[in-house]
Amino acid sequence: MKKIIYILFMSLVVVPVAAQKESDDVRAGNKLYKSSKFTDAEIAYRKGLLKNPRSFEANYNLGNALFRQKKYSEALERYNNAISIKPDEKEKIAAAFHNTGNSLLLDNKIEESIKAYEMALKKNPKDNETRYNLAYAQALLKKQNKDKNKDKKQDQQKQDPKPQPQPQQPQPKPQPQQQQMSKDNAQQILDALQQDEKNAQDKAKKQQPRTNKKAEKDW
Repeated sequence: MKKIIYILFMSLVVVPVAAQKESDDVRAGNKLYKSSKFTDAEIAYRKGLLKNPRSFEANYNLGNALFRQKKYSEALERYNNAISIKPDEKEKIAAAFHNTGNSLLLDNKIEESIKAYEMALKKNPKDNETRYNLAYAQALLKKQNKDKNKDKKQDQQKQDPKPQPQPQQPQPKPQPQQQQMSKDNAQQILDALQQDEKNAQDKAKKQQPRTNKKAEKDW
């Protein structure tokens, strides 16, 4: 992280001024900026903006002075102002987008910083510093999403109760198998039943009165 911050600060180069009405104030701000007097440089750039609010140089360089003071939100506003002016030089617009990405990245707005770096590369595809910062921001976003998914999974595990062991259902006991009757046993039982029936018939015949015998006349 220290390396990337170093590169972010090293990429903040002030834009030279043209022969304009606010040139003296902006030129004074540039000298103060190079002397690391960023608060004084901010004041000088603001004076230049009072004379010409549409100055790309004053807006852009004021953004750099604010960035050096870690006023990233205010710096971002000035870079956006500079971009809206749309100068003809693509390199100036690329530099403004690059520094916009830097401000967003250090403000922990990683996805927005990636878009800003991509816009900078469209204007200046040969800018290796922008390409490096873009790759760093993309790697940072990937790690951030991975950490979020990990935390989300852990939170889900905490919320979901552990599955309770289900009580074992009693299994039905198998019914005892009836012993199969052999063929011989069945025949024996059948013979016994038939014998019993025959005996019963014979006994019944003996007990029945004989109706065919002629009764003798008693006189």
